[in-house]
Amino acid sequence: MGCRRTDCLSKPLSGLFEKLGSLVGSCPLYFFVIPLVLTAALSGGFAFLKDREDNDFERQYTPKKGPSKATREFVKENFPYNDSMFSEERLYDRGNFASLIAVSTNNLNVLADPAFEEILRLNKKILNITVYDGTLGFDDLCAKANGECVSNVILDIVRSNESSITYPVHTYRSSPVFLGSALGGVHAVNNSLISAKAVKLFYYLDHRESKANASRLWLRGFKKLLSEELDKEHIDSIADVATTLYLYLLHRFDNVRNKVWVAVFGVLSAGLAVLSSFGLLLYIGVPFVITVANSPFLILGEKKKKHPRLRYMFQIIAVHQVTCCICTYNVFFSGIGLNNMFVMVSDWQHTNVKEPVSKRMAHSYKDAVMPITITALTDLLKFSIGTTSDFPSVQSFCLYTTISIIFCYIYTVTFFGAFLALNGRREASNRHWFTCMKIPTDHLDDRSKIHNICCVGGSYDEDTGAEKKQPASNFFKDYYGPFLIKPWVKGVVIFLYVVYLAASIYGCFHIQQGIELYDLAADNSHVTRFNKKDREYFSDYGPSVMVIVSDEFPYWVRLTRLRLESCMSSLKRLPFVDEDIYTSWLDTYISYAKENNLNIEHKYLFIQHLAPFWDSFPYFKQDVNFTGDSFHASRFFIQTINIANASQEIDMLKGLKTTLEGCRVKSMLVYNWNFIFYDQYDVVVKNTIKNVIVITAAMLLVSLLLIPDPLCSFWVACSITSVTVGVTGLMALWNIQLDSIFMIIFTVCIGFTVDFSAHMSYAFASSKKSCPNDRAVDALASLGYPILQGAFSTILGVSVLATSEFHTFRMFFKIFFLVVMVRTSKEAAMLTVVAIIIKYSYNSLNGDPQSEHTNQLHSRKVLDNAAVLDTLTLHLYQVFLIIFYAAMAAAGFHVSSCLFTDINISSKHPWMHQLNVGCSRKSRRSSGSNFPSIPPMAAVHAG
Repeated sequence: MGCRRTDCLSKPLSGLFEKLGSLVGSCPLYFFVIPLVLTAALSGGFAFLKDREDNDFERQYTPKKGPSKATREFVKENFPYNDSMFSEERLYDRGNFASLIAVSTNNLNVLADPAFEEILRLNKKILNITVYDGTLGFDDLCAKANGECVSNVILDIVRSNESSITYPVHTYRSSPVFLGSALGGVHAVNNSLISAKAVKLFYYLDHRESKANASRLWLRGFKKLLSEELDKEHIDSIADVATTLYLYLLHRFDNVRNKVWVAVFGVLSAGLAVLSSFGLLLYIGVPFVITVANSPFLILGEKKKKHPRLRYMFQIIAVHQVTCCICTYNVFFSGIGLNNMFVMVSDWQHTNVKEPVSKRMAHSYKDAVMPITITALTDLLKFSIGTTSDFPSVQSFCLYTTISIIFCYIYTVTFFGAFLALNGRREASNRHWFTCMKIPTDHLDDRSKIHNICCVGGSYDEDTGAEKKQPASNFFKDYYGPFLIKPWVKGVVIFLYVVYLAASIYGCFHIQQGIELYDLAADNSHVTRFNKKDREYFSDYGPSVMVIVSDEFPYWVRLTRLRLESCMSSLKRLPFVDEDIYTSWLDTYISYAKENNLNIEHKYLFIQHLAPFWDSFPYFKQDVNFTGDSFHASRFFIQTINIANASQEIDMLKGLKTTLEGCRVKSMLVYNWNFIFYDQYDVVVKNTIKNVIVITAAMLLVSLLLIPDPLCSFWVACSITSVTVGVTGLMALWNIQLDSIFMIIFTVCIGFTVDFSAHMSYAFASSKKSCPNDRAVDALASLGYPILQGAFSTILGVSVLATSEFHTFRMFFKIFFLVVMVRTSKEAAMLTVVAIIIKYSYNSLNGDPQSEHTNQLHSRKVLDNAAVLDTLTLHLYQVFLIIFYAAMAAAGFHVSSCLFTDINISSKHPWMHQLNVGCSRKSRRSSGSNFPSIPPMAAVHAG
C-alpha cells in the first residue's frame, strides 16, 4: 500500500523508533551507563574553561562589521595617540580611567564650603593612592599633557575664584575650559555660574601596555578606598532556580506508579547534556562567552560617605564568570528535557502494564520520539542559523546550544529512556517507589489507614490495561474536549484569538528598543543610583563628535574652504548641537594667520606657516594627517547637547550622517567611540526578524516531512508566527524593550512554541479517529495534561526570577512567561479549533470518505445548525487570516523600517568590561586650549 500524504517518511521512522524502544527496554543498563561515562569523559573539558573565556564586551556584543568600527580604524590610522599630549575628546576608544560623582544633599550648592572642602579632601586621598609598596603613585601612572597630569581642573577653578566662573566655558590661565561635563544641576545667569548640585571627578591613566598592570593595581586601590563591601555575588537566583525545578515532582500518589525518580532523572538528563556539550566544545577550543541571555550577575560595591552635605557615588561592574552561564543553559535545556519527559511518560502510561517492559518501551517510542525528533530538528536548524549572526556572543551561544540540543536529544532517547525502562521493571514487580520493596496492590482491612496510604499501590485500569488516568487527563477527555468542539465555543475561541492578535499588533506599533546600562545592575545598587544621577544632572551636554574629512582636501583654496565651512555650519545648526562650542584647527589657523598678517591662500604658503602654528597650538597637530605636501585627512569637533536618552543619541547619529550626505564636500565621516555600540541596534532588529523567519521556515519544512498531514504542518508554522507577533506586541505593552539581550532570550523562548505545537499537531494528525472533532478530543486527552505539566514546570522554574533585583532576570521571566502562557492557551484551544476547521474544510473540498461529517453533508445535503456554525466560523476565519497577515506585514514593516524614529533606546553607555568604575558620556575640550580639559564622567577600565 502506498504512502498517504507524508507517511512516506514518518511511518518508517516510527517503525525505527519502535525498534529502538524495544532495544532500550531489553538492555537498559547499557543505554544508562554509556551516557554517564561519556559525560564524565567530556566534562574534563572544563579544565580549559579559563583559557577559553572571551569576555571582551565590545568584541562580543557589537557587530563584527559595524560601520563605526571601520571609521575607528580610519581614525586610529590617521590620528594616532600622542602620549605626551593627552586629550580626552581625541580618544578613539574607551580609555583607561576612574570616575566619581559627588552630589549635594538637600539641593545645596556643592561648590560652597564645607561641602567643597569635603570633595577636596577625598580628591587628595585618591591622588595619594600608591602601588608596588608606594613606589608608584597617580603622578607616575596618570595620562599627561605638557608634562602634567590631566587633572580635575574644576577644583582649581573653584578654589581660585569661585565668585566669577562662567558656564559652560570658562577661561582659566588664558585658556578656555569646557565645564559642561564636570558640573551638574547648574544654575547660571547670563553664563555666570551661581551654583551646582553635582561635581564629576575623573582620573585618567596612561593607556600604554607597559603600565597596564600598575594601572590595574591603582584602580583596585581606588575601589578599596571608596568601597568596603565589594565582590558580593548575587547568585541567590541560581539556587532558587535549581530548587524550584524540582517542586513539580510529586504529581502522582500511587506508591508504585509514582514517577518521582523519573522526573529527577529527566532533569538530570538535561544537565548531563549541557555538561557533555560544553566539555566537548571546550576540548576543541571554542571560545566561551558569558552569553547575555540571563548571565550578567554583577559584582557590585557601594559606600555612602557619612557626611551631612554630600553623597558620593561610583560604580564597579564585573561579570560573574561561569555559574550564571551554566544556569542559563540548564534552565533552557531543563525546559526542553521536561517537555520531552512529559510526552514520553504520557505515552508510557497509555501502554498495557501487563506487557513486557521492552514492548511497552517500543509502543512509547513509536508514539513519543517522532514529535520529540521534530522539535529537536527545528531547534537544531534554528540555532544553527544563529551561528551566522553578526554578534560573536550570539554565535558562541548558538554553537553551544546547537551541540547541547544534539546531546539533549541523544540522552533523552538513551539515558532517560533507559531509566524509564528500569523504573518500568520496578513497577512490573510492584515495588515501592522509595524502598523498592514489594507491596500489595489492594488495601488490607486489617492494616491501618496510614499503612494503606504509604505501603499499598500498583493499581491500574483493568478495562484497558493501562495506568489509571489522573483526574486532569479525564478532565480533558470528558469535559474540556467535548466543550471545546461545540460550534459556538469555536466561534468564541476565534473571536478571542482575533482580540489577542489585535492587541498584539497594536503593541508591535509601539515597540521600543534599548536598555539602560544600569539595568544590568541590581535595582538597589549604587550603579543604578549612579547612572540615574548622571542622567539627572549631566544630560545637558552629550558626547563630543569628530567630524572627519577622510580624503585629500585643498584647504588653501577659499572656495573649497567655504564649502567646508558651509557643511560645518549645517552640522552646528542641528537642534542637538551647540553652535557656539566647537573645535576647529582650520578656523584657528585662519585666525592665527590674520593676527600675524600671514598669506595662506596658496598651497606653498599654507604649508609653510603650519609649523609655527603647531608650536603655538600643539593639540591641533593631532587633528591633521599631513605628510610631505599632502593633507591625507583632518578632523574637527562639535559639541552635542540635550542628549538625555539613547533615543536622542540615535536621532543625533542619524541626523549627523544625513547632514553629511547633503554636504558639497564628499568623503566626510562622523565618529565618537560610543557609536560602535549604537551600531548594534540596527543589527538587532534585522537579526530578530531573520530569526523569526528562520524558525517559521524550519518548522514548516520539518513538520511537512514528519507530520502526516500537510495542513496541520502549515498551521504549526502559522502558529509560531502568531505567537511571535503576540509575544512581541504584548512585551511592548509590558514595557519590555528590544535589545541585544532580548534577541537571545526571545530566540530561546520562541523555540518553546515549537514543542507542543508539534506534539499536538502530530497527535491530531496521527489519531485513528475519523471525525475531526473526535480527533481533537483524542489529542487533548492524550497531551492536554502533559501540556499543562510542561507549562507549569517551566513557569515554576523561572518564577523566582520575577522578584530578582536584576532587570535582565525579570525580562527573562516576562518573555518566558508570555511565551509559555500564549503557547499553552493556543495549543489547548486555538490550535485545536483551527485544526478541526481546516480538517472539515479539507474533507469537504476533497470528499474524504473517512469523514463522517462529510458523508452526512454529501449524502443528505442537509446542513444542521452545527454544520452551519462550523461553515460560518470557517469563512470568518478565512477573512480573518487575510486581515491578520496584512496587519502582520504592516507591523513587521513598521518594526524593521520605522523603529529608529520612535524608539527609546536607553543604552547611553552600552559597554562593560571586567572592571569599570564610573560610566558616563564623553564630553569635550574647547578649541585651542593648552590646558587639559575637564574630562566627562568616565570609567575605570583596566586593560
